[in-house]
Amino acid sequence: MQPSRFLRVLSSSFAATALLYLLASAPALRAQPTQNDHLVSPAQLQQQVQNATTTRRQNIDTLNRFVSTPEALKAMKDAKIDPAQVKTAIPTLSNSELADLSARARQDQQQFAAGGLGTLAIAIIIIAVVLIILLAAYH
Repeated sequence: MQPSRFLRVLSSSFAATALLYLLASAPALRAQPTQNDHLVSPAQLQQQVQNATTTRRQNIDTLNRFVSTPEALKAMKDAKIDPAQVKTAIPTLSNSELADLSARARQDQQQFAAGGLGTLAIAIIIIAVVLIILLAAYH
């Protein structure tokens, strides 16, 4: 066999072998999902949205109950603040504002129920919370 013909046959064989190898390994070259993917599944995203919605609703309910207590209504009446305006402003607060104020309201209600706060102290706290709600909502 002549050297140039031998090289052509050898290079053709090499090319055919390389092509077969690439075709056989093509499925292995596709991207495989791993546990370290940074994508969030639709189910996880839906769950996060549901959790955030539930938390927001609970915080709104906590603040509405707080400003609906007899002590809060009396404090707002004495300060000439419209309770309806306060209740309307609560849902307009951001999630972080709602979380902060509802945590304060829960803590203050627990202290008042345990006798740790007097009527004047709770009235001052109520007015402060109400003013924060109004300022945050209409700022």
